[in-house]
Amino acid sequence: MNFHPADIKHLNEWKRVIIPDDRDLYKIDSYLAQGGYNALKKSLEMKPEEIIDGVKKSNLRGRGGACFPTGLKWSFMPRNFDKPKYLCVNGDESEPGTFKDRQIFEYNPHLLIEGTIIACYAMGITTAYIYVRGEYGKWIKMLQKAIDDAYAKGFIGEKILGKEFSTQVYIHRGAGAYICGEESSLMNSIEGERGYPRVKPPFPAQSGLWGCPTTINNVETISNIPLIISNGWEWYCKIGADKHPGPILVGVSGNVNHPGVFEMPTGKPLLEIIYEWAGGIPGNKGIKAVIPGGSSTMVLRGDRLEGIRMDAESLKAAGSSVGTAGIIVMDEDTDLIKVITRIAQFYYHESCGQCTPCREGTNWMFEILKRFQKYEAKNEDIDLLLDVANNIEGNTICALGDAAAWPVQSVIHNFRDEFEKRIQASQLQEIGL
Repeated sequence: MNFHPADIKHLNEWKRVIIPDDRDLYKIDSYLAQGGYNALKKSLEMKPEEIIDGVKKSNLRGRGGACFPTGLKWSFMPRNFDKPKYLCVNGDESEPGTFKDRQIFEYNPHLLIEGTIIACYAMGITTAYIYVRGEYGKWIKMLQKAIDDAYAKGFIGEKILGKEFSTQVYIHRGAGAYICGEESSLMNSIEGERGYPRVKPPFPAQSGLWGCPTTINNVETISNIPLIISNGWEWYCKIGADKHPGPILVGVSGNVNHPGVFEMPTGKPLLEIIYEWAGGIPGNKGIKAVIPGGSSTMVLRGDRLEGIRMDAESLKAAGSSVGTAGIIVMDEDTDLIKVITRIAQFYYHESCGQCTPCREGTNWMFEILKRFQKYEAKNEDIDLLLDVANNIEGNTICALGDAAAWPVQSVIHNFRDEFEKRIQASQLQEIGL
């Protein structure tokens, strides 16, 4: 997608801070001219615990899907520890419908790098890995160039800015496995092992990379850190939704006139995002369904979107989640059976196979859905499909099983009539009518 967020202006102006209008920020001199790395300089004059406390007070919540409070996660990292400590920045971004992190890699990589170094200083970490999905070849090169430039300027490496603090930053290129977006699979991948999720506890903060304390944060989450340090946690708290504050990158795809990534305050109405930010539906068609946070989140009915906002609390109350803020819009002519079959196929293909409910269940969901798609389904197949999904949910080591089950459960719950119509059509076809 050859697109920069500044290409589409919105009537309610929001001064972008994660991906500003300046298209040259990937160049370190341009980033420095705009005040870049001043947050790092400020941080190195602070005590690490002051930084963590400020991130806690900002109420920054993870932008990778779980929305876990970032400052609280950082506080789990042990201090005065003899073992090495690690930071993993998750840029795997393999969730269908999600394409926000690559905007940071391309347009503002130094913000991510600066946030990474500040996080390392706050937690006493000397090695950070930025894990990027292997298909992102272009963006890996751009990020590596930015890291090299930061090393050359003395922002990464030994005795940063003349202080006693030193840290190293490396890119780890993934091999295109969706499961490696799960934090423990990501760590196994970095270690050179198979991308299997680990049983918890122990949690990464106690035993992560090579058995050492490790913190994992999403790319967008880390990119918020310099903003909090530069402007103060009080400023950050005033942006967007009270319980889920700050700017957020929202990716909109599907049946909209202007698909793309939009930076906005959290809490914007979902319908406003679709109709004003993304330009509405082609042909002025109605909305049948919306997936609000990437393919693993619960599907919402298009006629029940009024009052739903793009923040964790609002979407939870609506029966879904903000996820990775990847909105997929489906118009009134969308074949939902085809859509959910394709989603089920993806999770079947990407299951690592470690857990029986996921390994077998994702296959069964895909096979049953194919019967609907081929007009071969029977009356009992709806409840059978739901039963399989219910037996996957909550019965696996990692959340991939839930991610596979939730879309299926929600489509049946919200659009059972679509399945019933398909069965009726199957029956008529069987008798030759």
